[in-house]
Amino acid sequence: MIYHLTIYNLRFAMQKIQKIFTLFVFSLSFLASLAATKTEADALYEKEQYRDAAAAYETLLKNEGVAAEVYYNLGNCYYKMDEIPLAVLNYERAILLDPGDADIRANLALARGKTIDKVVPPSEMFFVTWWRDLTNCMSINAWIILGITAFVLMLIGVLLYMFMPQLTVRKIGVYGAMILLVIVIVANLAAVSQHADLTHRNTAIILAPSVTVKSSPSETSTDLFLIHEGSKVEILDGSMKDWKEVKFEEGKQGWIPVNALEII
Repeated sequence: MIYHLTIYNLRFAMQKIQKIFTLFVFSLSFLASLAATKTEADALYEKEQYRDAAAAYETLLKNEGVAAEVYYNLGNCYYKMDEIPLAVLNYERAILLDPGDADIRANLALARGKTIDKVVPPSEMFFVTWWRDLTNCMSINAWIILGITAFVLMLIGVLLYMFMPQLTVRKIGVYGAMILLVIVIVANLAAVSQHADLTHRNTAIILAPSVTVKSSPSETSTDLFLIHEGSKVEILDGSMKDWKEVKFEEGKQGWIPVNALEII
């Protein structure tokens, strides 16, 4: 009886080990396939096989998760294929993840220059523009690292002020801590602002060749104006199934069908 139980337990343990080993091998193979997918997609892009490269990048985003570099490369593919709305969409998604990247911003500007509607945003207070530019000069991860580093250095400055006997060192500690406190506050506010942009996505890109903006969510309502593909909008009301109330960058607003746009 004891012999049979021992054999049974041994077989059960061996089966468990085999399953764990199989799962481990499968995980390694999956990670290797993802890396291969990125390499293959880059190779396809270099060979100017842009449609195949775009499909590979789309698969990579679906399986591995979002990344600014992949969105940027995908936007480049669509730009090369002259599919400007999709290029703008993916550049905008890349900017959300890495707003400080100059290459992404430059390519986004090129793509938007090819859209039909040339929008002049309304003027805003200088400090609003200044704060947005400051917030977007680095990614959220960079702001977090800066905030943590400044906080640690601030604590060191406080310790210097409290425990060092030399007056000069104490002054350096207290003034340095005050400056670092400002950096900590700015870094945290910038990180919170970027996090809000990532989690509460209320902007979209028009993908339909053209769409008539309505005064209310109905096909029979008054036509307000015509908007074309590639335009960026802010979603004011997304509660309805088939319609969304949107605001355009120049300030005009109205209702458009939900299938005419895609959330950034």
